[in-house]
Amino acid sequence: MKIKFQKFQGTGNDFIIINNKDLSFPSNNNKLIKKLCDRKFGIGSDGLILINPSTDSDFEMIYFNSDGYKGSMCGNGARCSVQFAKKNKIIVSETTSFNAYDGGHYASIDQNTISLSMSPVTDIKNYNEDLFLDTGSPHFVKIVDNLSDYNVFENGKKIRNNSSFAENGVNVNFVEQISEDEFSVRTYERGVENETLSCGTGVTAVAISMFHLGKTNSNNIKISTKGGDLSVEFKHDNKGYSHIKLIGKVELIFSGEFEI
Repeated sequence: MKIKFQKFQGTGNDFIIINNKDLSFPSNNNKLIKKLCDRKFGIGSDGLILINPSTDSDFEMIYFNSDGYKGSMCGNGARCSVQFAKKNKIIVSETTSFNAYDGGHYASIDQNTISLSMSPVTDIKNYNEDLFLDTGSPHFVKIVDNLSDYNVFENGKKIRNNSSFAENGVNVNFVEQISEDEFSVRTYERGVENETLSCGTGVTAVAISMFHLGKTNSNNIKISTKGGDLSVEFKHDNKGYSHIKLIGKVELIFSGEFEI
């Protein structure tokens, strides 16, 4: 069976995306998915996404980490999925609604810039001077100095596998402040088990964390990642954070097909 795919990237986070309209892709074949994501023996990507049909929205996004197993919400993957849906005429307008791991999302398209709604955040936990919050995926946020020279792999791996997070895993974000409303972030991602060039849910977690810690008074925050720039907008009240938007560009890298 031949399967067509397209590979997209959003600030360096790259994904194999498949229109699974007939639900024929063997989504329980973890070894196949892992091989497709392998950069030596497969297509190569941070994850694989199936665009499935949905009865109550435009489509359903099913995300797999590069280890071959289903992951939680992926912000950059969702932004790429929206552009995939537009280019493949799954949607025809400049706005869309779709379902993902953490529920329903809305998005708007302005050429290559995708603005994506993210789940509200109501619970933020302190770990000494660090924070833990869930933005569709669980994130640990730590402020560091000299981020460009920081050992993200070793320190991220250590936090991800400590006794508090080892069972379910956690994404670890290391942050350095650039200006009043701009921050630089590097992220160690569970499932990938390495640093990635960008992480959408991580960028969202960092923006909210910096506001929560009083590092910024802005609710429109710029985030610099190794793969490019994103911005996060939100509203804040005594109930928490809502109307969260993750905004940035995506790009179609190439199209192809593989046989299984």
